[in-house]
Amino acid sequence: GMQESDGRRIKRSIYIKQRSVRFLTAEDIEELKKIQLIAPYIEHREKDLERTNRLHNIDRSLLINGRNQTNLGIFRRYIDAFLHENPAINKDLFLMVRHLEPTPQGIPLEVFCFSKDKRWEIYEHVQADIFDHIIAAVPYFKLELFEELSGSDFPGKNPSAKA
Repeated sequence: GMQESDGRRIKRSIYIKQRSVRFLTAEDIEELKKIQLIAPYIEHREKDLERTNRLHNIDRSLLINGRNQTNLGIFRRYIDAFLHENPAINKDLFLMVRHLEPTPQGIPLEVFCFSKDKRWEIYEHVQADIFDHIIAAVPYFKLELFEELSGSDFPGKNPSAKA
């Protein structure tokens, strides 16, 4: 069972608003290179894409032409790097960050990995710490999370105000 295994599975998704996904401009890429965890990946990927686009004489006046990086693609790589750096995650077991099929709530971005510690309370803290960080990181990639609207989301509505 789980107690004999090398970790406890974490399998959870956040939902990204599809309209917030976009190609990255050169300015966006320079800004994201300031994030130390993924700067080497971004630089390597940029060289690879530039080489491919040059080889195929791609007209770069429009971002849709050729191969380009997206904010969602780099965010996915960021989460992967974050998990690989996390000492509470068992890197000997399967670790993946992937898109699932889009839903009316957005694009599920699923984290699949294993915590080293199998004790329930520790596992829950590890999982919460990971998702606290992921949720707080979303705006750095100019992405948006999906969540159902509530009373305070509507103009002029304050659910905590006394009637």
